[in-house]
Amino acid sequence: MSEIPIRCTMVSLLALRGAGADAQVLLLHRAGAYLHGVWSYVAGHVEPGERAWRCALRELAEETGLAPTALYSADRCEQFYDVRENAIQVVPAFVAFVAVDAAVRLNGEHDAFRWVGFDEAIELLPFGGQRELFAHVRREFIARPPLPQLRIATDARDAAP
Repeated sequence: MSEIPIRCTMVSLLALRGAGADAQVLLLHRAGAYLHGVWSYVAGHVEPGERAWRCALRELAEETGLAPTALYSADRCEQFYDVRENAIQVVPAFVAFVAVDAAVRLNGEHDAFRWVGFDEAIELLPFGGQRELFAHVRREFIARPPLPQLRIATDARDAAP
């Protein structure tokens, strides 16, 4: 019997600014060959030996030049069938709050960005799993204060592997 492998090789991150009804989320317009021309958010592949949350921070810095004022586990993983790899991908999601006046500096992976409200973001996202993640983040990080247990102390040393 053949099995479809389950892999966890990527992370995703939603960058948020503002609070309550004024909260906005950062969308990035894909410029590369993969998902060319669609609106998405920060995501990337974990490097060997790298912790998922550190990958999320690295990808945020590489793709946008942003640094978070606070980082959280979204308490949710995206999952999808990756036809190129014939595998189920499980993708831990993170939430980064950034300063309202923080400047976005795009790298070559994206050719445009937009800060939008959650309703507009959900309309622009191409995949149902992405829209479900955004609805979860709006419910658990905007409509109510995020649980302190989900906060990641980015200045702390990693525990031994």
